[in-house]
Amino acid sequence: MKLLHDLSEFSSGNDLSSALHYTYTAKCSQTGMLWQLPRTDVVESIAKGLIQQLAMTTSDQLETGNLYGVLLAQTTHGDRVVLKGFSGSLAGQNQGAGWVPPVSAQAKLALTETQTLAKLDRLKQELVMFHQLPVHVAYGQMVQYYAERLQQLTVRHRQRKQGRDRDRSHYHNILQGDALTKALNRLKRESQQDSIERRHLKQERARELAPLTEAIAQAEQHMQLLKQEYTALSRQWQVQLQSAYAIQRIGDKIEPSGKDIPNTIYDAVIERVCQRAAAKLLHYAATHDLKPLAMAEFWWGKPQGDCFSEQFYGASLEDCQTLMHISQLSVLPPPKNPSLSLPILYQDDAIIVVDKPAGLLSVPGRRHDLQDSVLSRLRYQLPDYDFVQVVHRLDQATSGLLVLSTSRSAHKALGQQFADHQIFKTYEAVLRQPIAPVVGVIELPLWSNPNERPRQSVNAEYGKPSVTHFKVLQAGDSPRVQFVPHTGRTHQLRVHAAHPQGLNSPIVGDSLYGQPNQAERLHLHAKSLQLIHPITKKRLQFTSEVPF
Repeated sequence: MKLLHDLSEFSSGNDLSSALHYTYTAKCSQTGMLWQLPRTDVVESIAKGLIQQLAMTTSDQLETGNLYGVLLAQTTHGDRVVLKGFSGSLAGQNQGAGWVPPVSAQAKLALTETQTLAKLDRLKQELVMFHQLPVHVAYGQMVQYYAERLQQLTVRHRQRKQGRDRDRSHYHNILQGDALTKALNRLKRESQQDSIERRHLKQERARELAPLTEAIAQAEQHMQLLKQEYTALSRQWQVQLQSAYAIQRIGDKIEPSGKDIPNTIYDAVIERVCQRAAAKLLHYAATHDLKPLAMAEFWWGKPQGDCFSEQFYGASLEDCQTLMHISQLSVLPPPKNPSLSLPILYQDDAIIVVDKPAGLLSVPGRRHDLQDSVLSRLRYQLPDYDFVQVVHRLDQATSGLLVLSTSRSAHKALGQQFADHQIFKTYEAVLRQPIAPVVGVIELPLWSNPNERPRQSVNAEYGKPSVTHFKVLQAGDSPRVQFVPHTGRTHQLRVHAAHPQGLNSPIVGDSLYGQPNQAERLHLHAKSLQLIHPITKKRLQFTSEVPF
C-alpha cells in the first residue's frame, strides 16, 4: 500500500516560501513554546490536485461529503513527500489504499493519559496551594495574638484575685457591720469587672476571627470538592487503564494491534479530533520519522452545515491543542508479551502468596505502559475471585514473596498484622563492595522529597524512622547479606545498604542508589515470610529460592 506520494502526483509546485493562508497554532502548557504548522498555497495546490482525483471517483459515499487533508512532509533524507487522509470513514471503511490509517488505540490512550495526568497534577497543586493560603496564616497569627492577650489577662486577674483574697481576709479581721459589707461589695465589683474584661476580650476575638473563620470554611469546602474530584478522576483513570489492559489480552496473549480499545475510555474531545484527517496525518508522520512542513484540510462533496465543497478549513484552538500533542507523539513501543501466569506458592479463600519476578510491578501504575503487574495478572489468572488486593508491595526491581488477600476481612486482618509488626520477612542481597560489620542494626530517618522522587533521602528533620537488622551471610568483595526490616519505608533496604550512614555499599544492580548498568537486575530478593493466617490463626511460613 503506497502511503508516501510524490509531489508530482498532485502538483508541480515545491516552493515552501509561497504565500501563507492559515496556520495551525497551539501553545505547550509545560514549555510555553508555540507549535505552528502552516497552510501555504503550495499545499493548497497539492490539495486541489487531490480534489481533481476525488472528482473522478463515483462512490456514493464520497458524494455525501467529507473533510479531507494533505500533509507535505520531509523524510530523514531530506526528500519531500505527500500524505493524504480522510476524516471518519470512507465508503464505510476507516482505512483505504493510499490513505493514512486511523490514529492507533495506543496513541489515543497516550493522549488521554497526558490530559488526565495533567488535570490530576493541577488538582494536586490546587490542594497544596489551599494549605498555603494567606487566610490560614492570618488566622494562625490572630489566634496566637489573642492567646497571648488572654494569657496576660489571666495572669493579671490571678494576681488581682490573690490580692482580693488577702484583702477579704484582712477586712474580716478589722471591719464589722456596714463597713465590712461595703468593703466586701467593692471586692465583688472588682471581681465582676475582671469577668467583664475577660468576656469583652473574648467577644473582640470572636469578631476579629469571624471573617477569617468564614473564609477558611469556604476554602475547606472548596478543598473537599477538589479532593472528591481528584479521587473520582484517579479511580476512573485506573478503571480505564485496567479496561485497556484487559482488552489487549486474550488469556495470556496480547491481541493483534488492529483491535482497538473501546472508545468509551477516551476523552470525548480527543476521540473527536482523532477522527480528523489532520490528526491521522500528523499521527502517521510522528510515528514514521517524517517532519511536517505544511498541511491543508478541505471539504469535498455535498455541503454539510457550514462546510462547502472545495473550501479550505482550519481548526479551533481546542482542536489545535490536541493536534499539537499528536504531532509530538514518538514511536510507541509495541506492548510487551509476557506470560500472564505467575508462580503461586499458596492459595486459599483468604490469601495468595506468589513468587514475584524482578522487573514486574506489584500494582499497576498511573500510566498506560505501567499496567502489567502482579495484581493485574492475578485478576485475569484467577477470574473466580471477586476480591484480590495486595497486602504489601515489593519494588519493581525486587523479586520474591508477595502476599495478596482474597477478601476484605482478610485484607484488614493482614494489614493490622503488618501494623503490629507480626509479619516477619527476610531479604537476601549482594552488595557491591566489602563492609566491615558482620551484624548490626541500621536506623535512619527516611524522607520522600517531592523534588527528588522516586529517590528517598536521609533527613533528620522530615524523615520517618526506619529500622533494619542485617547479618553478613558470605563475606568478600561482593558480600551476601541478610536483611530483616522492622519498618516498611519505600526503598528502605536499598537506602540502608547504599547510604554512608548505613552500610555504605549499594546493592548490586541498584542504578538508583549505586552505579547504573552494573548488572542486569537488582540483587535483592524477598526470601522468607511468616504470617498468621487471618482465618485459621495458624502461623504460616513461606520461602523462595534466591535466583542470584
